[in-house]
Amino acid sequence: MKRGRSHWGAGMAGLLAWRNLAHDRSRFVVTLVGIIFAVVLIAMQIGLFLGFSDSTTTIIRHTNADFWIVAKGSQNFEVTLPINERELYLARSVPGVAQAEALLVQFTLWKKPDGGNESVIVLGSNLNTGLAGPWHIVEGQLEDLRRPDAVMIDRVFLDKLGVSTVGTRVEINGRRAIVVGFTQGIRSFTTSPWVFASYRNAQYLSGFAEDATNYVIGRLHPDADPARVRDALAQILPRTDVYLSEQFATRTRDYWMFTTGAGASVLISAVLGLLVGVVIVAQVLYATTVDHLPEFGTLSAMGAPRAFIYKVILGQAVISATLGGLPGIAVSMIIAKGSESTAAAILVPPWLVAPLYGITLAMCILASVASIRKAMSIDPAMVFQR
Repeated sequence: MKRGRSHWGAGMAGLLAWRNLAHDRSRFVVTLVGIIFAVVLIAMQIGLFLGFSDSTTTIIRHTNADFWIVAKGSQNFEVTLPINERELYLARSVPGVAQAEALLVQFTLWKKPDGGNESVIVLGSNLNTGLAGPWHIVEGQLEDLRRPDAVMIDRVFLDKLGVSTVGTRVEINGRRAIVVGFTQGIRSFTTSPWVFASYRNAQYLSGFAEDATNYVIGRLHPDADPARVRDALAQILPRTDVYLSEQFATRTRDYWMFTTGAGASVLISAVLGLLVGVVIVAQVLYATTVDHLPEFGTLSAMGAPRAFIYKVILGQAVISATLGGLPGIAVSMIIAKGSESTAAAILVPPWLVAPLYGITLAMCILASVASIRKAMSIDPAMVFQR
């Protein structure tokens, strides 16, 4: 009995699964191409969703602040009302606050050197503290922003803003400015590029009142209780809302992702990509199983247990998921890497590899369910019919 059982072991099932797939190489290639396409489609939709979500909070996450003080009722980072600069001095008086400074964010118009206007967001920060400001500077130096009228932009938006080299002179809100450096990969999901400047330059270029600002940001003492300091700030500044950095990032992300409907459309696209991927994989694997129905009938006639046939078909699913899924993931990561130089961010981080493979494997296994039902309904007598 042991010898008989060994004929229907997992090793034999895996071997038959491989031979079924590789027997017709043309169909096998078509199967793998279908799975690769499905994986890339799913990865791109998920990557777009992650990229959109990431870009909504990119400035907040790259600001070394523990708390944010904003105008009452503000729902997101980009669009807010001014607050009086005196709130800054009140914040500095709260026990537990180690550092506080103003941060300016303002939509305005950028006039390109060759004519035409573009909407931009000017961000002005205190260059002495390093709490906020540009990062990933690839040309120029942070100190260059101390020069009068100096600004930095990201390389992603050079064509959009009509800039080709450092030193280009432009107009912002009717005032002269000069581009002193470039960053790399700082995108804006609003399609309005970020323009980095010192705080005073940003005030001048945007025409913002000298006694007003958008935000007060700051750091806490290492031994301070963040929740208590936040409550103390909220009590002394009743005309504002006070958030810890993670809270403000979450509020901004939720606003753009769900309140506006923009994020929901991206999420729906990701779900549709997954469903389309399942359909593609189901079709190619079902066709592969149907083409080998006589072989499964032969196995049944030879006395193969149902569990063995299950193993063969599921083995086909695992092999297909591995040989089609891994290249699909690799292609997706290459495409995501190439998107770094574009305005549309596609994120396929390393931690997403395992979930993508898991999704591919699940798709292949689920697609095999219909194949199993078809194979188990075959009459072994058909093997002997001509």
